[in-house]
Amino acid sequence: MLNEDKFQKLIEKIQDEKKSNKLDLSTEEDLSIAIMNLVSLEEHFFFTATKTEKPEYFDLMNEIREMRKELLGKMIEKTEGETWCISKHLLAASMRLIEVGTKNFSDGKKDEAKDYFKKANKLYSLFWAIRLKLINLDGVKKIEDGKINIHDDNPNDKAWEVEDILKKLVNCCDE
Repeated sequence: MLNEDKFQKLIEKIQDEKKSNKLDLSTEEDLSIAIMNLVSLEEHFFFTATKTEKPEYFDLMNEIREMRKELLGKMIEKTEGETWCISKHLLAASMRLIEVGTKNFSDGKKDEAKDYFKKANKLYSLFWAIRLKLINLDGVKKIEDGKINIHDDNPNDKAWEVEDILKKLVNCCDE
């Protein structure tokens, strides 16, 4: 991962790209935020479908997914190995950290919120580093199915049995 010095240099490169007016980054920033929200909508339709057991929510999820794919395609080339998925997950994780930070902030946990916001900004900046080709991701490979990371020597392909617990305990719409 990037240390703080490398991260700051990366931010400076992004700022230089903005100043050079090579891209309309203002519009692209708006588009990236829209993509974040579309990923969140996909998640919400998935959880709504499974909680309500109404499969029509999966249809809506797929409709949103197609829109998200189209819009992400305007920002990231699909021919760059795993950069497509990396970009999607950077945006999604950034969005979720912003939401967690916002909830912490509104609960008066301002130091925790700042930490979440800092992490969200770091992920969002990494997305832009990929988008602007400021970092090289050649050689990044997909982790094998069933593994949780590259060091996992015991991949597990059987389903976990926690869906019902999560269904009762986790409600991301509870604000």
